[in-house]
Amino acid sequence: MLTARAASDIDTPACAHDHGAAGLRPVVCLVCSSGGHFAELYRLQEAWRGFEPVWITFDSHDTRSVLRGQRMICAYGPTNRNLVNLARNTVLAWRVLSRERPMAVVSTGAGVAVPFLLVARLRQIAGVYIESLARVSDLSLSGRITYHLASEFLVQWPGLTERYPRARYEGRVL
Repeated sequence: MLTARAASDIDTPACAHDHGAAGLRPVVCLVCSSGGHFAELYRLQEAWRGFEPVWITFDSHDTRSVLRGQRMICAYGPTNRNLVNLARNTVLAWRVLSRERPMAVVSTGAGVAVPFLLVARLRQIAGVYIESLARVSDLSLSGRITYHLASEFLVQWPGLTERYPRARYEGRVL
C-alpha cells in the first residue's frame, strides 16, 4: 500500500495518496497528463481489468474526483519543455516503478510519459504508449520520443502506421 508516509518518501507534489491497499493482483501503472490524455486512458479501463491500477497523473479537480477511491500518485507539472520537472518526474518514475514493480506502464501522454517509459525500459518493464486521437498525420513530441522507448506503440489513425512502421493501429479510444 502506498500510504501518505510512503508517498512523502517519494517526494511528490501535494496530493492525496492513500487510496487503498494493493491487492494480490499484478500492478499496472497508468501514466498521463490530466484533461484529454486522462480521458482517453480512463476510457480504456476494461483493458486492465484483473490488474491493480496505479495512476500517475497531475493533481486536478477532474483526476481527484474521477479517481476517488483509486490509487493515485501525483506527477510534477507542467511538463511541456520543462527540464526541472522532467528531472523530478524521472526520479519519481524510478522510485514508483521500483516500489510498485508493475507488469506494465501504459500511457496516453503527454510529457509525463517520457520519464516513466524511459525508466520502464531501463528496468525491463513493458511500456505501452497510445498516441492521442488528435494526432492524425504526425506524432506529438512525446510520441516521437516514446516511439523509441515503448515496447508497444499504438496510434489511433491507420495512416500513421505507414510513416511509423513500429506503430500499430488497433482502433480509436474515443
